[in-house]
Amino acid sequence: MKNVANKVAFVTGGAGGIGLAIARSLGARGARIMLADIDAGQLADAEAGLRAQGIDAAGVTCDVRDAQSVAAAARHTLDRFDKVHIVINNAGVFLGGSTGSIPLEDWRWIVDVNLMGVVHGVETFVPILTAQNEGGYIVNTASMAGHWAIAGLGPYNATKYAVVGYSETIRRELKPLGIAVSVLCPALVRTDIYASIQKRPSGRTVPCPDDRQPCDWMKVGRAATETGIDADIVAEWAVDCMAQRRFYIVTHPEMASIIDARAELLKSDYRACADNPRFAETPTN
Repeated sequence: MKNVANKVAFVTGGAGGIGLAIARSLGARGARIMLADIDAGQLADAEAGLRAQGIDAAGVTCDVRDAQSVAAAARHTLDRFDKVHIVINNAGVFLGGSTGSIPLEDWRWIVDVNLMGVVHGVETFVPILTAQNEGGYIVNTASMAGHWAIAGLGPYNATKYAVVGYSETIRRELKPLGIAVSVLCPALVRTDIYASIQKRPSGRTVPCPDDRQPCDWMKVGRAATETGIDADIVAEWAVDCMAQRRFYIVTHPEMASIIDARAELLKSDYRACADNPRFAETPTN
């Protein structure tokens, strides 16, 4: 989407971090913004901040785990702006732990936010975008953790891999409708996503995979994200990539070796399959 001026963007997880940064970048280029977030207080501050910068912005409280909440937020957006052109499914939470020790209620929580939150956004807004018949753009926030399996981050990896695969699918499906899709896969970014672990339903402390001892995952997450790049850099790059209709929006060039290693592993195991006589093609008469 080369020109976002006067387009309406709906952004989940929009009260902070990457979501707010993308909203700010789009707004600076003339888009009108609907911020959606579960934290009403932080949402009000974010909305006020955008307005102070001259951006036409509004906010709506929304729990992406709840399809009805997302649908209500969509209606609110249409009531306020009449249309929607860009959907940024960005809301996400963090959860780590050693396999075999993670409470299933915490698993369901992260799946509901990180995966089903994206699904709810897509399923809610695709009919709206289609009915408008003006095209549109969907950006789903995944992570480099959607391409790189990291020990101790099983739940986070699982949801982010799912978002990547889901995005690859809907990209094919929605292209004929004029709806473009990108999947945002940043590595470490300076946000407070690590703090979301405090909201895990079980409230339990789970061990790290290396020593199987109780682990302060919030401390681990904070230490990691503090080494990351600024969210505004990610946001500006993401909007630039949207203008070029780039599907994978990646950051951190040094991570290319991780992608290459995974690709080589896949190729190696496919070669093993191809070299096995049981999979040889049956001659035709």
